[in-house]
Amino acid sequence: MSEIAANISVDSRESIDSQDEVLPSAMTVALVQLALACGGFGIGTGEFAIMGLLPNVAETFSVTTPQAGYVISAYALGVVVGAPVIAVLAAKMARRTLLLTLMLIFAAGNISSAMAPTFESFTLLRFVSGLPHGAYFGVAALVAASMVPAHRRARAVGRVMLGLTVATLLGTPLTTFFGQSLDWQVAFFSVGVLGLLTVALIWFYVPKDRVSAEAGFLRELGAFRRPQVWLTLGIAAVGYGGMFAMFSYIASTTTEVAMLPETAVPIMLVLFGVGMNAGNFIGSWLADKSLLGTIGGSLLYNIVVLTTFSLTAANPYLLGLSVFLVGCGFAAGPALQTRLMDVAADAQTLAAASNHSAFNIANAIGAWLGGLVIAGGYGFAATGYVGAALSFLGLFVFAASLRLERRDRSAQAV
Repeated sequence: MSEIAANISVDSRESIDSQDEVLPSAMTVALVQLALACGGFGIGTGEFAIMGLLPNVAETFSVTTPQAGYVISAYALGVVVGAPVIAVLAAKMARRTLLLTLMLIFAAGNISSAMAPTFESFTLLRFVSGLPHGAYFGVAALVAASMVPAHRRARAVGRVMLGLTVATLLGTPLTTFFGQSLDWQVAFFSVGVLGLLTVALIWFYVPKDRVSAEAGFLRELGAFRRPQVWLTLGIAAVGYGGMFAMFSYIASTTTEVAMLPETAVPIMLVLFGVGMNAGNFIGSWLADKSLLGTIGGSLLYNIVVLTTFSLTAANPYLLGLSVFLVGCGFAAGPALQTRLMDVAADAQTLAAASNHSAFNIANAIGAWLGGLVIAGGYGFAATGYVGAALSFLGLFVFAASLRLERRDRSAQAV
């Protein structure tokens, strides 16, 4: 494992012009991480704001709330499709150039979403807006990890993902509040502006890089020849759908199960955001200590807190506590991203980008299964049970990954 990490560190360092044999200064690293995190903030705000505005979207387009939930799945499908396709097609593109291109597409997609005339066009534009998501986070994680020592990679990745978690704490609640008070279209226009701001920050602060002579789509596709890559992606896709099953319908759970007013929805979003930030901070620190321990522990944790969510959703105070605790389950995010860096060898971009495809498969599965349970008459609170079941299934994928790793180590020792 240490040999793989060393190879990754060397390969990544070769992609930064200003780096050569020496890691950049702390100030340079901080500015790069700030620029990359700003993009994460915009993406996170755009991804999660819709979850608090589903009833408003449903009313505008005269559809039911579960039907409006299809736009969440459309965005997630865009991430799933966009991440591997973009990673392969852009294999010979400089990472800085790719980041700029991705954020321009993201900005255009969200501004267009704000002007969509029909539910069908809005759904299509959410799909387009999701296309750059996975590739952006994957490439941003690689850039951030390449600028720090190997034993601090997970924390560097965590700082980039901090933009995503801060979005759930500030961006999503604010856009939800203004979307409810003014017009939900304002939320997506604001997200588009954040995308344009990120373009400017990346232009000024992210250093230009060289493309490796060996880079190409065939090398990137090599990631999918490695079983551990598939298993790691499977853990994310199956094991973490539960968080999305719950969060996709948090607005209706708050108003129809806990019987709170609509103004309480942003409060629940803030609590979820606080939990995600706490999970990101603690999880990235733990991941630098034990990657596999952090991943496995978070799956067990999710089973408990998602079950508790369903049991306590009718109580406003316990609902708020459960929402916070479910948010803390994001602790696995930096760990899974770093794990992919370890198992992907030289196919870094595709593997890193595919992590967010996997999480958005989880998003789509969670929103879809949650909608089925609700439509089946089990109520909004039952989405927690769906989430616990998905986390339980994720443990089986995790166990398969552990078994393969032990077998490979035994074979190497012979």
